[in-house]
Amino acid sequence: MAVASAPNAGMARFPLVIALSVLAAAGVVVVLAERFYRELEVRLAGAILDLFTTSGVYVAGDRESVYFGLTSTAPFGLRMTPECSSAFLLLPLLVVTMVMMYFRPSNARRLFFSLGISAVVVVLVNQLRILTIVGLVHWFGTDEGYYWGHTLLGSMVSVFGGAVSIVLFVWLATRKKNA
Repeated sequence: MAVASAPNAGMARFPLVIALSVLAAAGVVVVLAERFYRELEVRLAGAILDLFTTSGVYVAGDRESVYFGLTSTAPFGLRMTPECSSAFLLLPLLVVTMVMMYFRPSNARRLFFSLGISAVVVVLVNQLRILTIVGLVHWFGTDEGYYWGHTLLGSMVSVFGGAVSIVLFVWLATRKKNA
């Protein structure tokens, strides 16, 4: 009796090894280039904030920091630490992709597509978290706004967004093709 989901069905062993190696290498790059990744995230946050605020934004990429409210009476800066970056939220997606590809190598194209979409969602959710913090600091002041924006609501945005990205990944990767 044959098993329909045998690890190498539908894809030659060599391309499977290459695909899995590419995913593993991407994970290593995310870990090793994490500081550079945070700099890019902060620059993106600065660009987005610049669209929504008129009180001035300054990005210090080399310090992984974005400052806002520069022309107000209470300017504020956020420094993105490794824990606040979306870099490490990408790692579970890479691992799940590798596992699913090992068992269903014929779905490689769909898995890479799902990974790409879910990775974009993770990055956007982290930007939404930053905007949440900025908005609450603006509305409630430095102490209360940062507490609510970072510790409570911001964490909820991250957890919910991470869950959405994984559910989206699995749904995109496993849904049946339309006839």
